[in-house]
Amino acid sequence: MNPRTETPAPPDTRVRRFTTAERWVHRTTAALMAGCVLTAAVLYVPQLAVLVGRRALVVRVHECAGLALPVPVLLGLASRAFRADLRFLNRFGPHDRVWLRAALRRDKRPSSRPAGKFNAGQKVYAAWIAGAGLVMLGTGLLMWFTRLTPLVWRTSATFVHDWLALTVGVVLAGHIGMALGDPEARRGLRTGSVSARWAGTAHPLWRPGDRGATTGRRASDHQ
Repeated sequence: MNPRTETPAPPDTRVRRFTTAERWVHRTTAALMAGCVLTAAVLYVPQLAVLVGRRALVVRVHECAGLALPVPVLLGLASRAFRADLRFLNRFGPHDRVWLRAALRRDKRPSSRPAGKFNAGQKVYAAWIAGAGLVMLGTGLLMWFTRLTPLVWRTSATFVHDWLALTVGVVLAGHIGMALGDPEARRGLRTGSVSARWAGTAHPLWRPGDRGATTGRRASDHQ
């Protein structure tokens, strides 16, 4: 009796999703945002303020992190791939409305959530966090240069800055929670490549270029 032979499974194909420049923009932006959020928590939560101390130093770190927050994005504009992704994020189509309706209905079937390279949720988040970041930067500058603006401006800026900071913290927590629930998306940000199966399921309208494909063996080099 001949032993049964099994056909080996084909290697998992990896497709290129993000370049090195794009990954570093995300990492440095995330690090600066984390610095802003953590120092803000120390400044506004009395228990943390007592625990950490050095309020003047915390304020200075918060200011420097906030001022530096736009720098990674501005430097990333030198990358053609990064500029292309910004165009993808800024472009909404009919499939994005379908994705949002499915999300509101809590319909998690892949077939009901068509998406290109970025889904509608990622586009909304990117637009919101960019706008919030600009408002935070503007109000922060008004609070910083106390002698150049009227008191009513500084008071209004403080109100907007504080409440928007709280909202940013909540939205960031949701963003991190979504990322924790999708290991392959995190892997794409860490290594630059994702599984072709994942891309076909989570982003069926995305068509990566042939140059982005790698064999399963080569992809393992990034792990």
